[in-house]
Amino acid sequence: QVQLVESGGGSVQAGGSLRLSCAASGFTVGYKSMGWFRQAPGKEREGVAGVDTYGVTYYADSVKGRFTFSRDNSKNTVYLQMNSLKPEDTAMYYCAAYGRPSGSWADPTYFRYWGQGTQVTVSS
Repeated sequence: QVQLVESGGGSVQAGGSLRLSCAASGFTVGYKSMGWFRQAPGKEREGVAGVDTYGVTYYADSVKGRFTFSRDNSKNTVYLQMNSLKPEDTAMYYCAAYGRPSGSWADPTYFRYWGQGTQVTVSS
């Protein structure tokens, strides 16, 4: 049974940093495509970062150079290091896994499994 549990969200001031974690069970993170998404109130869920089965990482233009996706196979956990946070980064952040045979990592419909989310709030 696949489970994804996010943690690490919180409230920070603009310019600060947070590291989100997503602990996985029921599969090995190193063998599956995974992604981080976010959704702000009244907005569509959007892809923030993703990794394919080859280990290639992808980032939304809005977070390039500030966010880093990583994974620790020994802990079966993936991370999203977020630096230089901006108020517009405020959202609920979700971890996703198991990309479908075709599609884009940034498309929410691409992934089969989702965590419950963790809230990130950035104040100016």
